Amino acid sequence: MAFQNILLETKDRVAILTIHRPDKRNALNQQTRDEILQALDDLQTTEIRVLVITGSGDKAFIAGADIGEFEGRTALTQRDVMKQRRIFDAVEEFPRPVIAMINGFCLGGGMEFALACDIRIAAESARLGQPEINLGIIPGGGGTQRLTRLVGEGKAMELILTGDLIDSAEAKAIGLVNDVVPAAQLQERVMALAARIAEKSPVALRMAKEAVKSASRMNLREGLDRETDLFCLTFSSEDKAEGVRAFFEKRKAEYKGR
Repeated sequence: MAFQNILLETKDRVAILTIHRPDKRNALNQQTRDEILQALDDLQTTEIRVLVITGSGDKAFIAGADIGEFEGRTALTQRDVMKQRRIFDAVEEFPRPVIAMINGFCLGGGMEFALACDIRIAAESARLGQPEINLGIIPGGGGTQRLTRLVGEGKAMELILTGDLIDSAEAKAIGLVNDVVPAAQLQERVMALAARIAEKSPVALRMAKEAVKSASRMNLREGLDRETDLFCLTFSSEDKAEGVRAFFEKRKAEYKGR
């Protein structure tokens, strides 16, 4: 499909998906969500190894859902919408590492989208929060679940019940983002990180992502068993053989994703 609300480009095995609604602070409407889902599906058939997600301009990563779509919706209508395939689950289940490049306001559904990514890097100017309570609603894109798992129940409860926004320094202090850099250096920092990850075995990256995700989905015994299974699966790959050879030959491994 032809995209109108997102931009998609690839640089050296790294895909960059940009939410492109700058006049709406990149708010998520239904068309944008559909385009994101299509882009994620399209990227699965490519050779990219890392996906970076960001927002157009320097004002917002994603300022939330497009509230205009809420007006007039009944509870049943909204439930029907939310029972469809959702971008939050799709990006969490994307088989390559996903980095959120947070370049401004990251609010509501935008923060929930960032929470579903694997790594979050924020500009010093970024502001983050779950302000849904101010509209008489609650987070509905996974915020009550993923935020709690990431920062703990107490802090998640505070952010969700107050609707307060926090700056990127506090976000890093509570473990919400991995790193904070000056806005002018954000893209350079994120792309350097993406490039480092893209050098690794695609097979191992996929297995590692799945194993880490298992920690919040299973109890410890189940998670350890899943880790063992995935670890052993890597031994069936050509990448594992290449990695071991490269180690002994004291050279950089050249992974093929097989």
